Amino acid sequence: MLVMVMATATAQSTSAATGVPVRRRFAPGEQTREYDFEVLDISRVVRVVKGGRRFSFRVSVVVGDRNGTVGFGIGKSRDIQAAITKAYERGSKRVMHVQLHRGTVPYEVVAKSGGARVLLRPARPGTGIISGGVVRIVAELAGLQNVVAKRLGSANKINTARAALAALSVFSAR
Repeated sequence: MLVMVMATATAQSTSAATGVPVRRRFAPGEQTREYDFEVLDISRVVRVVKGGRRFSFRVSVVVGDRNGTVGFGIGKSRDIQAAITKAYERGSKRVMHVQLHRGTVPYEVVAKSGGARVLLRPARPGTGIISGGVVRIVAELAGLQNVVAKRLGSANKINTARAALAALSVFSAR
């Protein structure tokens, strides 16, 4: 598991097109917090142009602090590491805070995104996370300790992650 730390008030990277350093300043109230993250999917995508084919990568990442905060981001770049960084930054900007009830969800909920549906059920203490794949990653990074989850419908990882976040958003602290 990788942990990325955003320690400084400015972030510096290089532009992929020009190679010129690009500096991004964080607003005074902007959150520069660190989150754990898991890479869900790395896809190689192709764009056909006049001179041939251009290859790039699409990376989907779930971020969270394992204490009720979770988010999801997608990044695209010609370099895998740059795509992971972009996805992490987008995911950490779009976090939501989930109210947990003794380490589980308060009641059963079903959510849908695209063709994917996710069912979350509360579980007794000591049960653990009974789920697999993407829903397990989202539940772990959100801080759930006891939950029974089931993915229904499509097995698309991005839609499944969005459906799991939609299910957790029912319990979000606003």
